Amino acid sequence: MKTEGGSDAAKRGAGERAAEEVEDGFVVGLGTGSTTAYAIETIGRRVDDGLAVQGVPTSFQSRRLALDVGIPLTSLDAVAGIDLAIDGADAVVDDPDSAADGALVKGGGAAHAREKIVDSTADRFVVVADPSKLTTRLDRSVPVEVLPDAHTVVADRIRDRGGEPTLRAAERKDGPVVTDNGNLVLDCEFGAIEAPTDLATELSSIAGVVEHGLFVGLADATYVGTDDGVDVRRY
Repeated sequence: MKTEGGSDAAKRGAGERAAEEVEDGFVVGLGTGSTTAYAIETIGRRVDDGLAVQGVPTSFQSRRLALDVGIPLTSLDAVAGIDLAIDGADAVVDDPDSAADGALVKGGGAAHAREKIVDSTADRFVVVADPSKLTTRLDRSVPVEVLPDAHTVVADRIRDRGGEPTLRAAERKDGPVVTDNGNLVLDCEFGAIEAPTDLATELSSIAGVVEHGLFVGLADATYVGTDDGVDVRRY
């Protein structure tokens, strides 16, 4: 389920600030979501001004926007690596005293499998967010992408681990949401997640799970747009 919140000015500020980190010759991971869209648009304007980059999109949405703004695209198997990934989040732990500081929940747009591959491959992964995404602990549902034939089995295994899975329904068609990879999404409630690293490991171990939306230890920084500017958290 996609999250709402945060002013357009805050989202734009975060996206534009992150786009400033892109240097000539970079391969850039292009995340998905409304805040990341501002970064993609800014990179497109810089390309118009002569910046030479290649983008690796994480979804149909980010691919289409990148093409619209003139960013040359490539794929993971065609490059040696990714210099910088820019992506949004549905929740970001903002607590320097916590071991989970900088941990994320992603997947509101059902693109988290491709996003995790790109974000984890990058030399640097920068999160763009507005203040509504900040939290002292993760307590929102965790999206889990599953193989269609395995969704009932995976749901049972998640219940065994104390979660409550719900098959994500499409909004404008009958039936469930289908990811860009042709899979289904279970939104899994666990309450307050005290140990996201442990839960991430448990979810990854379930047969039939393609990827989950817990991003732990991956982000290098979060750019938080506000109405007064951009605050940077580094990890």
